[in-house]
Amino acid sequence: MLTAEINQREKMKDLTLYRNIGIFAHVDAGKTTTTERILKLTGKIHKIGEVHDGAATTDFMEQEQERGITIQSAATTCFWNDHQLNIIDTPGHVDFTIEVYRSLKVLDGGVGVFCGSGGVEPQSETNWRYANDSEVARIIYVNKLDRTGADFYRVVQQVKDVLGANPLVMTLPIGIEDQFTGVVDLLTRKAWVWDDSGDPMNYVEQDVPADMVDDVERYREELIELAIEQDDDVMGKYLDGEEPDVETLKRCIRAGTINLSFFPTYCGSSFKNKGVQLVLNAVVDYLPNPMEVKPQPEIDLEGNETGEVATVDVDKPLRSLAFKIMDDRYGALTFIRIYSGKIEKGTTVLNTFTGKTERIGRIVEMHADSREDVEIAQAGDIVAVLGMKNVQTGHTLCDVKNPATLEPMVFPDPVISVAIAPRDKAGAEKMGIALGKMIQEDPSFRVETDIDSGETIIKGMGELHLDIKVDILKRTHGCEVDVGKPQVAYRETITRRVEDTYTHKKQTGGSGQFAKIDFVIEPGEVGSGFEFESTVTGGNVPREFWPAVEKGFVNSIDRGVLAGFPCLDFKVTLIDGGFHAVDSSAVAFETAARAAYRQTIPKAGPQLLEPIMKVDVFTPDDHVGDVIGDLNRRRGMIKDQQAGVSGVRVKADVPLSEMFGYIGDLRTMTSGRGQFSMEFSHYSPCPTSVADEVIKEVNERNG
Repeated sequence: MLTAEINQREKMKDLTLYRNIGIFAHVDAGKTTTTERILKLTGKIHKIGEVHDGAATTDFMEQEQERGITIQSAATTCFWNDHQLNIIDTPGHVDFTIEVYRSLKVLDGGVGVFCGSGGVEPQSETNWRYANDSEVARIIYVNKLDRTGADFYRVVQQVKDVLGANPLVMTLPIGIEDQFTGVVDLLTRKAWVWDDSGDPMNYVEQDVPADMVDDVERYREELIELAIEQDDDVMGKYLDGEEPDVETLKRCIRAGTINLSFFPTYCGSSFKNKGVQLVLNAVVDYLPNPMEVKPQPEIDLEGNETGEVATVDVDKPLRSLAFKIMDDRYGALTFIRIYSGKIEKGTTVLNTFTGKTERIGRIVEMHADSREDVEIAQAGDIVAVLGMKNVQTGHTLCDVKNPATLEPMVFPDPVISVAIAPRDKAGAEKMGIALGKMIQEDPSFRVETDIDSGETIIKGMGELHLDIKVDILKRTHGCEVDVGKPQVAYRETITRRVEDTYTHKKQTGGSGQFAKIDFVIEPGEVGSGFEFESTVTGGNVPREFWPAVEKGFVNSIDRGVLAGFPCLDFKVTLIDGGFHAVDSSAVAFETAARAAYRQTIPKAGPQLLEPIMKVDVFTPDDHVGDVIGDLNRRRGMIKDQQAGVSGVRVKADVPLSEMFGYIGDLRTMTSGRGQFSMEFSHYSPCPTSVADEVIKEVNERNG
């Protein structure tokens, strides 16, 4: 390592010089290209004498290079203007939103990249919603302004209309499409103009082009008026005719960005190396350092907040969150975000989820798929640790003497499954080991063994998700597998209120078993899951047996009575019952509840529910009728149509079972120009004909 960089690292102990940021956007808006350009720029500036020409590319999986999409979030570290930037490049495809979600959970700020011609696309909305939920400060970067159909002002309007966000325009484009040459910085009233060499350093700062002066003044005035709302004194002086200087404006913009009042908005073309420096400057100037964000709450074993928080401070006890596990040629890498304290090579930490300690082996800073060893990491850092044994995504690693748990991550349930089988017996063990590693890496990927058939079932967020997983099994792990037909994750519920009773009696030698329960089963609110209540008075069912009754029902709901799918959204109320002083026990009441479930659910109008997907289709104008007609045939409900410059976006709710193989049909209908994305929306009752078919199929499969 160069001496300058070692000195740089020593200086970096100042947390105000840290920026933990993520780059997120819709598929193909240019996130990875933007990350590449950032690496290239920061590498050129901080590793003088070393040509660092985009070698640390963040798309390093074969599947990513072939498909041209990012699948895993990749972490990398670089420096800009004496600041350390820990950057995570996240995937844009809807099947991998889990990667975006967990990255946002551990970041302090983000860069939302939007395509200059595509604008605010479906996945942009999902990612923006996640970022809002995580309260992450963001700047906006409108990329690809050199593209045909690009329109910076239209995208800014879409940010307001579609995302309901408040963009603070910081730069204006000079020229558009193939005439795009640079940007005007509204704060300094300077034009940054690049030549055609493609070198990001080949630019000149000059006066604003004459034909843009009026626009620049108008937008600058809007910028000032929005920014000074953050400071009453500055606003008072401005109203008295005193314009704030650039430093004062920057201070106001920083405050407004951190409290999410607005989002500084930039423009450029990453591919042509135009405009990226200003985005980097904005990351340093306006996004928060680790001490400026809300501290992570600590929780107790039941998941309730304790009132304590993990304050970002090197001298406090260690609090860190494992947010990603990645298996590569060197072994398992556990990515962790350190919130307080420090972590040193060779020390022991406590995993509060397992209650076991782990020894810290190697600590590395990641540069995409290459790495650099470090001896110590501190609050604010994002690093990877090698050799962790039992750590999974969302686990807290903390000081052994001062245990605490951080708020864990919540992951959505999979909506699609396929059966897989190894081609030969020898491959079975290999497949088991590979699947174990893949589950650790991706919490939205699940593996189960079907009890009746003995098949291995893999579950995920969509067809592409499982397609990639099978591809990784084959290529990365060398497991040849046969793949079955995709299966939908149906659910069951009830439609009628039923009052019923059940008595469990068993008399054998010695003491017997006795439990009588009178109960009501009734439909609950959509999304309510399972609820239990006891209104027993007078001690007919002693209070200590109520949890056993609840447990009996809870342990039964995974298997519905129609086709064996989990049963959702109903409530059980225990209203009366009976017990025996000698023969009653918790086990007897639990057994009674299990039998009561099997007896009563069939009387309560059981109904099959199917997953409904929120589908967003982009189609050229001349194919809109075909696309809508096809969605209707798939039992879709059209929700909205939005006309854009290059086509129409159709939004619909469509059952997942009707969407298999849709991409092929859409391409045929639109001569290859259509695109779509979908994500899970909700469960809805199946039409009787569909339900009958599903139940028949399940019964045949189970013999």
